[in-house]
Amino acid sequence: MHRRTLTVALSCTLALLYMLSACNGGGDALQRIQSKGELRVATRNSPTTYYLDRDGPNGFEYALARLLAKDLGVELRIETAFTIDGLFEMLARGKADLAAAGLTLTAERAEMFPHSSPYNRLKSQVVYVSGNSRPNGIEELPGNKVVVLADEAHVEELRRLKQEVIPELEWEEVADADPMSLLAMLDAGEADLAIVNSNELETQRSLYPGLKVAFDLVPDQEQELVWYLALGADNSRFQAYIDQFFTRLQADGTLKRLREKYFHQNRGFSRQSSHTFNLNLRTTLPKYEKLIKMVAREYQLEWQLLAAIAYQESHWSPLATSPTGVRGLMMLTKSTAREIGVDNRLDPLQSLRGGARYLKDLKRRLPKSIAEPDRTSFALAAYNMGLGHLEDARVLTERHGGSPNKWEDVSAHLPLLQKRSQYQNTRYGYAAGSEAAKYVKNIRYYQDILNWQDRSDNKPLPPIKPDEYLPEILRDSNLNAL
Repeated sequence: MHRRTLTVALSCTLALLYMLSACNGGGDALQRIQSKGELRVATRNSPTTYYLDRDGPNGFEYALARLLAKDLGVELRIETAFTIDGLFEMLARGKADLAAAGLTLTAERAEMFPHSSPYNRLKSQVVYVSGNSRPNGIEELPGNKVVVLADEAHVEELRRLKQEVIPELEWEEVADADPMSLLAMLDAGEADLAIVNSNELETQRSLYPGLKVAFDLVPDQEQELVWYLALGADNSRFQAYIDQFFTRLQADGTLKRLREKYFHQNRGFSRQSSHTFNLNLRTTLPKYEKLIKMVAREYQLEWQLLAAIAYQESHWSPLATSPTGVRGLMMLTKSTAREIGVDNRLDPLQSLRGGARYLKDLKRRLPKSIAEPDRTSFALAAYNMGLGHLEDARVLTERHGGSPNKWEDVSAHLPLLQKRSQYQNTRYGYAAGSEAAKYVKNIRYYQDILNWQDRSDNKPLPPIKPDEYLPEILRDSNLNAL
């Protein structure tokens, strides 16, 4: 059953926060931010807002906040809260200048906190498990266990529907959770239906492929997302600045590109069929096979492994560019390219050498307790998601009784990094763990095919003289240390 006491509790919380705001210093908020040279943004660690990946902080809300800080000419400081109430408390206590966390505009919140104009619009969707009975409209909700976040705007809509349309409508409000928790409950059979925003299901399809949209909670109506501003200061100029900022991003297409990047693109790597791979094996690989084998010899790697990574990353396309900005055969990020001395990521030889060096470096930095062939699989996962998230997965694996040094165990626990109940207790937070596991699995699959295609290369590589091949920037380096 839904609990109206939660609404009273939320109202009391907001009233208390409003009184606490009296402790904040007044003055012009925009001037204060610019004079301090810092923009403090409160957000949530989740796949739709803010998270860490192999190249550092990422996420839709983070990307917007970073652009605003750059526009203001100040440094960005991110502060995280686990609950929506926690975000508003940070605003009231003056611990943040704004909250950018995919927050819906509601009358209750707008009464207490100043806010920006809408920058995104989403649909409230009723989600079910494929194979179960699919409800076709709100009139079929009664009789099902429906879960919704206690502090989300969906609750207000459900109350309206109960009062005006379906008196027998009931639901359960889940406190101290996030949308990913609801999807996990649904997938585990702990609920019949869940109500989430459209982007929240979109970003988790790889983790919960069996979940599907039944219908929109309110047809032809979208929820507006806004940024809420801190209390206790004059926000008029700051609010106008943010509104103009969003207007510019809308006009120049930046908002559209960010939505496509974070909500409408598969953030994982492409799922290719055997037919497509074999076609590329015949038509594309011959163009780069000589280079791949040469670089593999330079770095004492199996050429089939290097080729498989390049295929998973770019489909052997030297001009490949992803929505996140990684480029080239080995899809190197800008920061990684700088670290390993790659000047032109679109140059096939530089990209292959850079990717090989990066992989060897990751293998070197892994704990000595991890042996082959698991060590290579761990390095591949780190290539995809970063060493920090990989270490989080090892810790979680050990907590659940598995071996942190066995890839089979760790790969089975990688999806836990997408579950709030697990990642909130890790050092680096949310990560697309299921995609990293699939990334490694795909590479190993492609490598097996290449090994079968060219058995004559399945022998130890002879010693090499690296200076015969390496560009000047990499010469005299200790390859054995990698």
